[in-house]
This record gives sequence, C-alpha cells and structure tokens, in this order.
Amino acid sequence: MLIVMKFGGTSVGSAERIVQVATLVTSAIERGHRVAVVTSAMSGVTNTLIDAARTASTGKWDPQIRQRLLATHKSAAEAIVSDAAGREAVVADIDRRLDGFEKLCFGLSMVHELTPRLLDAISGIGEMLAAPLVAAAIRARGRDSSSIDATELLVTTDQFGAAEPLMDQTRARTTERLRPLLTRGETPVVTGFIGATADGVQTTLGRGGSDYSASILGAALDADEVWIWTDVDGVMTANPSEVSGAQTLAEISYSEASELAYYGAKVLHYKTILPAFRQRIPVRILNSFNPTHPGTRVSVEGDPSIPGVKAVTSIRGVSMIGISGTGMQGIPGIVAKAFDVVAEQQSNVLMISQASSENNICFVISASEAPDVLRALRSALEIELSRGHIEEIASQPVAVVAAIGDRMRGTPGIAATVFGALGAERINVIAISQGSSERNISLVVAETDATPAVRALHQAFRLERASASVQ
Repeated sequence: MLIVMKFGGTSVGSAERIVQVATLVTSAIERGHRVAVVTSAMSGVTNTLIDAARTASTGKWDPQIRQRLLATHKSAAEAIVSDAAGREAVVADIDRRLDGFEKLCFGLSMVHELTPRLLDAISGIGEMLAAPLVAAAIRARGRDSSSIDATELLVTTDQFGAAEPLMDQTRARTTERLRPLLTRGETPVVTGFIGATADGVQTTLGRGGSDYSASILGAALDADEVWIWTDVDGVMTANPSEVSGAQTLAEISYSEASELAYYGAKVLHYKTILPAFRQRIPVRILNSFNPTHPGTRVSVEGDPSIPGVKAVTSIRGVSMIGISGTGMQGIPGIVAKAFDVVAEQQSNVLMISQASSENNICFVISASEAPDVLRALRSALEIELSRGHIEEIASQPVAVVAAIGDRMRGTPGIAATVFGALGAERINVIAISQGSSERNISLVVAETDATPAVRALHQAFRLERASASVQ
C-alpha cells in the first residue's frame, strides 16, 4: 500500500519522539508499504514563532528567541544523528531557516505591521525546522529519506491564514516531485500546515493544517490510506475527561467524522477529511504513544453494526443570539437581513433554530464574536426594533451538545431517549436543531449543564459498550 503518514506536534515533540516516528515509518516500510510522511512542528514551536512575530510588530525583537529555537533543534539533531557530517548538514539547514525567521522579525520591528501574508511566512517555519530532523531519523534507521517543503507541492489560494488547495495544480506538482522518490523506495518528509500560491508566496492552511496537508497529499498521490498519528487512541464516543467510560470507536463514516469534528471533537479537524473523502481514501487515527492500538478507521460506509447514536460531543465557549418579537410573524426579510449582518461580521454560525410561529429565531456563534454581532444586529434592525416588529435582540452564554450517528436516520425513539435522559437529570434544553440527514441532534443547554448532559446521553445510549477493534 501507499500510505501518507502525518505526525502531530506531540509525536515529534522531542528527539526521543522523533526516533519513535522513524521506527513507525520504517516498520511500515519493512511490511512492504511505501510511505510519504507529513510532519508538524515540534511541540510549542509554532506558538513561539507567532508570539515572536506579534511582539516584533510592536518594535520589540528579542534575538534570543532565535538562539533558543536553534538550541532546541540542534539538541534534537545531536541525539538523532550519530554521523558528524550528516548532523552538521541538518543543523546547517535549520540554521538557514532561522536566519530567514530572524530577518523577517527584524523587519517587522522596523515597520510595525504584521500582515496576514507575513504571519503565514513566519508561522510555517516550525514545520521547516522539524522536517529535516524527521528525515534524518529515518535515514539513521537505514532508509533513504529527504525533507521537502510543501511550498513545492501544495498550490493554494492566497487566503492567508486559511488557504485552500488548488487540487489540479497540486496533483500535477506532487506527482512530478514525489512519485519518482516513492517508486525508488525513498521516503519523502513533507512540511505540513503550509503551501504556496501559484506565484510561490507561502501560505498556511489554518487550524488542523497539517492533517489537512496529509489528506491533500493522499488525494494527490491516490494513496491507499492516510494515517493521522496523534496522542490519543482515536475518535472516542465522548471526551474521556468528561466521561470515564468513553470508548474508542473502531470505525466511523466520513459524515460522522465531519459531524464530530465540527461539534467539538478535537482529534480530527472537519476540513481534513474532505480531500480523502472525495477520493474515497480511508483515514486512520492512530496513537504514536500507543502504536499497538488499532485506533479509528474513517471510511465511506463506517460501521453499520452500531445503530442509533454513536458518539456524544459538545462545544463550549459559545453564545446564543436570540431575535424575538410577536411582530416578526409574516414580515419578510428579517431573517435574511440578520444573517447578512452575521456574514459581514465574518462570524461562523454553529447552529440555527426557529419556531414555526416565526416569533423567535436563535443561532449559536463563538462567544468572542457575540458582542460585535449583537451591536451590528441592533444597528441593522433598528427600524424593525423601533416599529415593534422585533422586541429583543439578546445573547447568552451557552453550550451545544450533539448526539451523532449515521444510523440515527430512520431509527424511532432517538429523540425520546435524548429528552428522557436529560429530563431525568433535570437539564433544561434551551433550543434544539436536527438536520434532514437525521445524523445529528444538537441541543443548546446552559454552560454548567454541558458535562452532565454529555454523561447522561452517553449512558442512555450505552456507548461505553462501543467496540474498540478494527481490521
């Protein structure tokens, strides 16, 4: 099989962890697989780079930051590479990258302006520092490997901070650059998180960017599978910090993974699976700290043997905006105007609910965005407020709890079980939303009720019995 393996920051967080990565890669090669690797930055490095850039933009540049980053990566190189000449080559590559970082930050301290384009150029350097170390560790185990900047492969839009891949161009470049290496048995190590415009300007793919990179490369290479190595055993039936009986799900569908990721599950960013989904490439979530665990396999069909709800998740740090008034009934355009305002504020709506009486509409957004959205709504709907069509526009902190599963569709009694479980715990449901796909029931509850609600639903659907084995 051709496998794209992605390793997260904790998986490459130290020299010891990088050696473990090399062990996992070479073990797969010894079993007859061809492997392309995508790496994140070492733990904490990306945050250090971003903090340094923001501080430099205020006119304060500390050259010691560069020295600390060099010391961290040089120390890892010394532990990984025993050959003096090989070690010097790796350190020289890292030193060159840090020279570029220092020049960018020094320039920032002069101009005092951190543009999205410049932030992308700086925040993606961590992966460029990690890739030579991972490739060196693989070579140290007797396998040919080289580090490759994703700027040579991933062609993206110029939406800095959240660039999107241009797949036709990316496929062409990836095939031309990586296929020959894989054919002759070499293992390329590609920088995750970053890409470049057609003109060569560096971009980043946003949150979950390294996972996204792996999925994009998997699709571009027509890989057999994409393996996401992280620090948990896979996708779980609930957050184990909330539910002690949470189990690893053996197999889930792309649609379930998307719902879980969107509604708070941190293991997999919802955008990650899109390129793989379009190519029908299975994605495995594995634990580099527990590599014998089978993890979770994400596929087209998922596991049809589990009926009804498969997992329960939640989103915190959100607010519900409510627009209400008896005069709203039959007045056209209010909803359209409200969501135009939300779009202008570039706020992402997580959930929407409206009563059939049309007297109330509510939607959930990030709590940090609520004050600005509230002000903008009151301004845009000032006429409707003055005429009494709208009586109140208000927000309140809440949490969203979601029960998710493909097999919920057509299964009677799901909603009854949900409300029965919450009623038994005396948890008030503020709002509810269910899409026509029937694979997600989303409930708005008070922030303090979120954890009890997740536990109650997990127990009601007996999710502690979920299977944790996968083939």
